[in-house]
Amino acid sequence: MQMSNLDQLYRSVIMDHYKKPRNKGQLEGSNVAIDMNNPTCGDRIHLTLQVDDNIVTDAKFEGEGCSISMSSASMMTQLIKGKTTEEALAFAQTFSEMMLGQEHDEDMDLGDIEALSGVAQFPARIKCATLAWKAMEKGINKEG
Repeated sequence: MQMSNLDQLYRSVIMDHYKKPRNKGQLEGSNVAIDMNNPTCGDRIHLTLQVDDNIVTDAKFEGEGCSISMSSASMMTQLIKGKTTEEALAFAQTFSEMMLGQEHDEDMDLGDIEALSGVAQFPARIKCATLAWKAMEKGINKEG
């Protein structure tokens, strides 16, 4: 079975974020901090956000897990920086719909996140991909 060029591109984007995660570390003095884990596979994340006037001004994460969960966290922190909390939550909603194979806003520019679209074909991995997003939603909703 030949892998398509798109699949290869997506795989390389995911592995790039896994091997060289963006925004990895702890945000000193952050005003939102959330710990979440996925007990079925052992993925865990500590997400720290700086939210000022409903804008996510900075985001960092620490954790352990598979390439899907860690690259998703890297991509998410890149995407939400500088966005309003409403925009960040809208991205999370669209990402969740994409993961569940539901209709979603295809006009929304998800950037590197598109590379995770194939995860929807593997139900056991959806929780890996959405872990950081669930943490971000929980943190923003708790903060707001």
